Amino acid sequence: MSQQLKVAISSRALFDLSESHAVFESEGLESFRRYQQSHEYDVLEKGPAFTLVQKLLGLNEHADSEAPIVEVLLLSRNAADTGLRVFHSIAQHGLAIKRAAFAGGENPYHYAKAFGADLFLSLHPEDVQTALAAGIAAAHIWSNQHRESPSSQIRIAFDGDCVLFSDQAELIYQQQGVDAFNQAEREARLNPLPQGPFKPLLQTLHQIQQRCPGAIRTALVTARSAPAHERVIRTLRAWNIEINEALFLGGLDKSAFLSAFSADIFFDDNRTHCQSAREMVTTAHVPVQLLP
Repeated sequence: MSQQLKVAISSRALFDLSESHAVFESEGLESFRRYQQSHEYDVLEKGPAFTLVQKLLGLNEHADSEAPIVEVLLLSRNAADTGLRVFHSIAQHGLAIKRAAFAGGENPYHYAKAFGADLFLSLHPEDVQTALAAGIAAAHIWSNQHRESPSSQIRIAFDGDCVLFSDQAELIYQQQGVDAFNQAEREARLNPLPQGPFKPLLQTLHQIQQRCPGAIRTALVTARSAPAHERVIRTLRAWNIEINEALFLGGLDKSAFLSAFSADIFFDDNRTHCQSAREMVTTAHVPVQLLP
């Protein structure tokens, strides 16, 4: 049983680095370095994943030993020199983040695996795709604004197929249509779905829920409806994982339901769902490549 959740996050997901990133895009690396050095002690504003990170680190107040329940790791494409501003901002915002990897312009995804991260969040889609292909639960943050939350409870919403579950059923839907999908799911209702890239994360969250009752609430928000719901429920039962809420929306737009759930983050592989959801909650795209 995992005793700790490890979340790797890019500096642009944690903080609003849009201004300095614009300098990099328009003027190049040297101008970016000079800009960061000249603003080294200017505290960065909160980024799209800041609230989630702050809440996750708050779980360590429940720790009954020196070992934290959650560790957040900073993974950055910056060089260590320009990363001083990021660490200064971490300290000023009171975030207990101690470990980091500054990759000097390279994709830092391999350090997520080396750190043993359960989740990697980034604003670099290519970094996310590489991490996901390497077996790490990874997502591209699509939301571009920080959202405050009035509650300390962590609320995480997941799509089903291609996220918690494999792409097995989704391939049938894509290739043969909804009727064939429903028929296949009805026939396989007693057979658990293969796991998707985010199943280990859900399992770790479930274990922390047992340790910290009420601190985390999870939701499955899926386009599935009856009769395709049964296999999902039986799969979670087979995994011995209880999810707090399950919404079977039958193709309805998910954004209003995610807002009603007050999700701190929502993971989905469908670009259309992410596009609408990002207006309501912090949304992270899981760029799964469907195999024929």
